[in-house]
Amino acid sequence: MEFAYIQKTSLVDYPGNICSTVFTIGCNFKCPFCYNKSLVLPEEFPRNPLTEEQVLSTLIKRKKFVSAVCITGGEPTMYDELYNFIKSLKNEGFLVKLDTNGTNPKIIKKLIENKLVDYIAMDIKNSFENYTLTTGVDTNTDNIQETIKILKNSDLEYELRITIVPSIHKIEDIEKIGMVSGGNNFSIQIFKRTNTLIDSSLVNVAPFSQNELSMFKKTAEKYFSKVELKG
Repeated sequence: MEFAYIQKTSLVDYPGNICSTVFTIGCNFKCPFCYNKSLVLPEEFPRNPLTEEQVLSTLIKRKKFVSAVCITGGEPTMYDELYNFIKSLKNEGFLVKLDTNGTNPKIIKKLIENKLVDYIAMDIKNSFENYTLTTGVDTNTDNIQETIKILKNSDLEYELRITIVPSIHKIEDIEKIGMVSGGNNFSIQIFKRTNTLIDSSLVNVAPFSQNELSMFKKTAEKYFSKVELKG
């Protein structure tokens, strides 16, 4: 596996735990509102990525300070080595949280069945009919729906989350997502207008108003037992 960097201490990436967060390089989506283009676009990748061995060594040294590791990206499930990397973390006694876009249900199922992951946060990009428009690539939404089904049928702690962008998402999209994916935890994230966005023109897009955000939240609450606005 190749990693861009390690955030040695985070108080927000793993609910209820102090963790270290590791960022994998590469993603199979090209969402225009993604603010981590250095992890997504090959021409932006770090020239000297961290190796799996370097990351493990650093995390082991952090055990006295953190109890958990969050693996994010990019998209970590693109790596065949992810399973063994997480197994190594569990062998060291870490709690493990995985952030994923849900495109690889097989590895998600395998990790859950073997009790190698403690928390999963899955990004839902849009209503399924608008997925390809939102991700920037042809998207097999059958895989997305299969991952959601796996999470909902498991005993694992998980959350579904969406980053909403005024020029891309509408209330109707939340309604459609809820009808198919409704369950426990759902997070609505406000996109970050930074100079690292994949589509730089989105920096000029006005954010949703507080009233609009409240409407998104109220709509989601019809389908999810707990809904949070973040960012």
